[in-house]
Amino acid sequence: MNTENILKELNFKATRSSGPGGQHVNKTSSKIELTFYLENSFSLSEKEKELLKIKLVSKLTKENVLILFCEETRSKQRNKEIPSKGSLKRRVETKKRTSIKKALRKKPNFD
Repeated sequence: MNTENILKELNFKATRSSGPGGQHVNKTSSKIELTFYLENSFSLSEKEKELLKIKLVSKLTKENVLILFCEETRSKQRNKEIPSKGSLKRRVETKKRTSIKKALRKKPNFD
């Protein structure tokens, strides 16, 4: 897998965001939409494509297109930077919660 080529295959599009922001939301396109066409990718092998289809089955469209949105802030640039940071943060938080949950299942040590 060639990461640099995959990054070139990503399509970013700015659209109007919903939610709070008053007049600013009605005038600017700050919501970022990332699109990746899995079938058309030259950077992935057929085996990698099949694996991604299995792993991302709930996130892919019928045409095997991955579409992600970010509209957390009013800044287009910050929304572009957030998806990767946000996904890393959520993954770490989930791992911590799972660790705590499993630690509570253990029998107490009275020694």
